[in-house]
Amino acid sequence: MISNREQVTQMILAAKVSKGLKWAEVAGALGLSKEWVTAACLGQMALSKAQAETVGEMFGLADEAIAWLQIVPYKGSLPTSVPTDPLIYRWYELVSVYGVTLKELIHEEFGDGIMSAIDFSMDIQREIDPKGDRVKVVMSGKFLPYKQY
Repeated sequence: MISNREQVTQMILAAKVSKGLKWAEVAGALGLSKEWVTAACLGQMALSKAQAETVGEMFGLADEAIAWLQIVPYKGSLPTSVPTDPLIYRWYELVSVYGVTLKELIHEEFGDGIMSAIDFSMDIQREIDPKGDRVKVVMSGKFLPYKQY
């Protein structure tokens, strides 16, 4: 019996390793971005019935796990308030150093509001560089102004 979504995530990760799957392959089967599909498979998004069935087939999941993939998850994947994984910590550091700059520049350009993580897209690519390859991340979120009432 599965008691939480995290167990399904662990099943997916184990199957990914044993089957040698890449996130881009799973995304291709769903016709969606690798970024969104990876987030969904890691427990941060709910899948439709058809999407969950496709993921279930690819990873060899039982019907109960497929049902869990369709439930709206508790979002927020960090186990601690300050991340300890080095890669995730660098993102935390990026926000710590540049967060106020991002806020200032977004407010200057758009006004008082936020960048949505709901109406959002992200693209992660390798950028070849002779001094060492770079990670290129492009994020696009809808601007949502605070309204007056």
